[in-house]
Amino acid sequence: MKNWFDTWFNTSYYHLLYKDRNTDEAEFFLKNLLTYLKPDKQTKFLDVACGKGRHAIFINKMGYHIEGIDLSKDSIQYANQFANDSLDFNIHDMRSCYKKNEFDIVMNVFTSFGYFNNPIDNLKAIQSMSDNLKNGGKIVLDFMNAKKVINELVTSEQKSVEHINFNIKRSVQNGYIIKDIHFTDKQKEFHFQEKVEALTLSNFKDLFEKSGLNIINLWGDYSLNDFNALQSQRLIILAQK
Repeated sequence: MKNWFDTWFNTSYYHLLYKDRNTDEAEFFLKNLLTYLKPDKQTKFLDVACGKGRHAIFINKMGYHIEGIDLSKDSIQYANQFANDSLDFNIHDMRSCYKKNEFDIVMNVFTSFGYFNNPIDNLKAIQSMSDNLKNGGKIVLDFMNAKKVINELVTSEQKSVEHINFNIKRSVQNGYIIKDIHFTDKQKEFHFQEKVEALTLSNFKDLFEKSGLNIINLWGDYSLNDFNALQSQRLIILAQK
């Protein structure tokens, strides 16, 4: 049986629903991150679960070598139109090592984690990110603040994009935040589901420790303010191998 992300991320409807994702917000975060990290121009980045490549493309425009990997062949096909000598994209499962000891900074941003049914896969993914890093390299993982999301969960929403009305229901089930997406197109009914584990800082501390990563900083938003478990919008972890 296929995982939900194998199917949903490779549909045109996924890209339609999220076509207006905030590029300004993403670039604001990445600029702040680069200012903090102060990487030199020889730094090699890896964007894990890169989607259509918007973050990798921006970092490349800032003068850095970066590669992006994602399981979605459609997303990688789209991203590859922007490829150049210092920007490359490949289809790859984040649960296995991509290029061992190759990168200075590995990024996994905008809640591109917690998709798996089996908790062992979370550890495989973090361990693989660690394996991709050179010794002394850093990982940046940007996740939702699950506690705040659950406390403020919007259980029902409608969103119209172009010719389609998306009916979205959210719930919390067995430690996962579930988003059920129903819509009709060309007289056919569709149902897709997103399922993201409500991982907390404690969960990530355990995963990072087991993967040989030492957490060196925590932030709670894209301005890189301190993390607060109840109030922060994000959980952004900086760790070192």
